[in-house]
Amino acid sequence: KEIVHKTFPGYVLVEMIMTDASWYVVRNTPGVTGFVGSHGAGSKPAPLLPEEVNHILRSIGMSLRQNDLEVEVGEVVKIIEGAFAGLEGQVTEVDGEKEKLKVNIDMFGRETSTELDFDQVDKID
Repeated sequence: KEIVHKTFPGYVLVEMIMTDASWYVVRNTPGVTGFVGSHGAGSKPAPLLPEEVNHILRSIGMSLRQNDLEVEVGEVVKIIEGAFAGLEGQVTEVDGEKEKLKVNIDMFGRETSTELDFDQVDKID
């Protein structure tokens, strides 16, 4: 038996290109009473960051992109999402089942290990 639970009861997540026309349609949808992230009358809501969307999607077993990352210990990757975005580091551990890897990055002249999801890095060829 499959049991379905609402992740965010009472909320609707919308992916859209924010134009005046699309914003009008969303805010005038029957039953919509307010928006998370908007401050004051007439203001548009702030979009979620990609890492926030990925966190939500991962919690329900999905992801923004297909995780076809094939990387081995010793290879260098570029971090594309999160606090260390833009940095490069060397892979020290790979967990294919959990789609996580450990990467050593250089911070202030010191090697620091951080755990990342596959979708937070790109392989450097």
